[in-house]
Amino acid sequence: MSYKRYWVALAIVMIGSFAILGGVGRKMISQAPPLPNVYTTDGQLLFTGSSITDGQGVWQSLGGMEIGTVWGHGAYVAPDWTADWLHRESLILLDRWAQRDGAANFAALSLDQQAALKARLVREMRHNTFDPATNRVIVSDDVAAAFHQLTAYYADVFSAGRKAYAIPAGALTDPVKQQQMAAFFWWTSWAAHTERPGNSITYTNNWPHEPLVGNQVAPTAILWSILSFVFLLGGIGGLVWWYASQEKSDFHPAFPARDPFLSIIATPSQRATMKYFLVVVLLWGVQIAMGGLTAHYGVEGAGFYGIPLDKILPYAVTRTWHIQLAIFWIATSWLATGLYVGPAVSGNEPKGQRFGVNVLFAALVLVVGGSMAGEWMGIEQKLGNLWFWLGDQGYTYVDLGRLWQILLFVGLVLWLFLMVRALKPALVHRSESRPLMILFLISSVAIPLFYAAGLMYGQRSNLVTAEYWRWWVVHLWVEGFFEVFATVVIAFLFTRLNLLEIRSATRAVLFSTTIFLSGGIIGTFHHLYFAGSSPAVIALGAVFSALEVVPLTLVGYEAWENIRLARGNSKAPWVANYKWPIYFFVAVAFWNMVGAGLFGFLINPPVALYYMQGLNLTPVHGHTALFGVYGMLGLGLTLFCLRALRPGVQWKERPLQLAFWLVNLGLVFMVVLSMFPIGILQAMASIQQGTWYARSAEFLQTPGMQTLRWMRVPGDVLFAAGAAILGIFVIGLLTGHSYEKKERKVAVEEQEGVLVAGD
Repeated sequence: MSYKRYWVALAIVMIGSFAILGGVGRKMISQAPPLPNVYTTDGQLLFTGSSITDGQGVWQSLGGMEIGTVWGHGAYVAPDWTADWLHRESLILLDRWAQRDGAANFAALSLDQQAALKARLVREMRHNTFDPATNRVIVSDDVAAAFHQLTAYYADVFSAGRKAYAIPAGALTDPVKQQQMAAFFWWTSWAAHTERPGNSITYTNNWPHEPLVGNQVAPTAILWSILSFVFLLGGIGGLVWWYASQEKSDFHPAFPARDPFLSIIATPSQRATMKYFLVVVLLWGVQIAMGGLTAHYGVEGAGFYGIPLDKILPYAVTRTWHIQLAIFWIATSWLATGLYVGPAVSGNEPKGQRFGVNVLFAALVLVVGGSMAGEWMGIEQKLGNLWFWLGDQGYTYVDLGRLWQILLFVGLVLWLFLMVRALKPALVHRSESRPLMILFLISSVAIPLFYAAGLMYGQRSNLVTAEYWRWWVVHLWVEGFFEVFATVVIAFLFTRLNLLEIRSATRAVLFSTTIFLSGGIIGTFHHLYFAGSSPAVIALGAVFSALEVVPLTLVGYEAWENIRLARGNSKAPWVANYKWPIYFFVAVAFWNMVGAGLFGFLINPPVALYYMQGLNLTPVHGHTALFGVYGMLGLGLTLFCLRALRPGVQWKERPLQLAFWLVNLGLVFMVVLSMFPIGILQAMASIQQGTWYARSAEFLQTPGMQTLRWMRVPGDVLFAAGAAILGIFVIGLLTGHSYEKKERKVAVEEQEGVLVAGD
């Protein structure tokens, strides 16, 4: 069968999409808000552009996006420092002007007088005084006074600590660094309220919502939000039309009388992957513990049920570890699956492959352990000027220090080398499965390639530059090509079991990859609407992120196909052995629709994200998409490979059943009972009063909001219980306790041989 048209379509999508992503991104970076030297009207230097960059580094070294947000990106307990500074500065200016007119403060003025001062505030704050010839911005004496007042305020926040923000006392005590960080906060606020040259919207496209300075949703954001719905409906209609026009395959699984994996003896390198899967459940357990502690900081602020843990593990550390460990364990499960599948699909075990698998394992352990230790030391300000290289970069999802980032990239290259040498015999041999293997190879190359995007910015790069490349890692690496890789792997596993026909699987994977990437690559821009980007980013991000939802239209079909495969038939009872790994794939389809589709599109349109960015509707999408889709996929792949390593031994079904339902119900409850209602109430507060208020302690510390935060406990408990049961089950595969009694003795004896051969 020829797949030429599929390959051509995929090539066109990738070349065209990356051309647009790169071209617009280059323009976005070149038009980033400048880093000016700031002077007062009488010629006094307030601070330099270098101080802004230094302050950005101070903020990053403290945890950066893991302690509050900037331009809406980061953590959700502390304020958004951009919105917070902007609102406080506006109030200071209004009060100073009112006092100059003889009033006690702004609130003491009449409505007409207040309206006049508000108009003055909008006029002065939005006016751009930047001179590119001298790289100067001129500010009034009142703005300078507000800067000094707010510098003192934020110095107190980070030195004395704030329980409501989960910032411990002594987080930052150096006066020079406090001044520098204030300069950085001022700059993010300046970009948010100052209009671009020749334009009527600010550098951040009028974000955050702040009525005092005239920051309202831009007309272009409204227009492209409407058009995104049109493109979404058109895309869904086109996909359904195409699907209905296709000839349905007459292939029906033959369901062999015995498990095809029974005739396959696991190679030494495949047996060596077992320790990867054990580490997966271990890291998952630690990640859950860090997640529970991080969530609890939102209600108690300084500890865990009275225990002052923030003195040892502050919020910035626990949240950093929670997110980094999620990436580590999910990626480890997928990489280990690739190492297992390589020899399985090619029938080839290269010389020294097991050694390479073990070296890679040691490298991953080094990166995980080293980066976690470095992140703690960096946030605790124990690394000095080495914070960027050994500590915490301060950017969510790529927090690990640059040295650990480079070592992880080297590890991914080593993994690619191991994959290529295992697949090479099958790639050079022409067969029906060769096209699928080529796509497997392409997706494998993309994994280290797109992680390398995180190395494209430096320690002193403009925040816009760092954000652009960071989202290449988060969106294209985590959410993009890893998903393509996993899709191909699942197709290989199912075809290996003769549950799918190779031709239809290849056609389906090529088509779904093309459709997914047609929206997914350019859809990266929807993360950058308000990150100092040009208006073109809003148009492209709105349209193509809407198209990302289109392929999810058919996930229900995919889910039922997987359920049908899991149930098998009476002539092939062995298929039931793969029931729970396949059910985890069913959960992937469900959460793909709910988490990535519904909750993702909820915040995707520019007009929606304008009011919702940095609020709890973002982690609703994050939890249901990152864990619901990629985490469930990682668990499914882990169980599938462990099942294939020992296909002839009967597993205990009850623990897997309990774990599956507890984990899924726990995720449902933590979203429905807590995060979603908090996010909705925050969105209302943001629409009515402004972003600053939705993120303020005045709003989040109210009794009702605190009750909703406590409502995460039921979901967290169920989720943790399910994870614990699954972890015990996987460990039981080593001890034999997870097998039925009649097969436990044989399982233990064989497992001991696996461990000896696989170490």
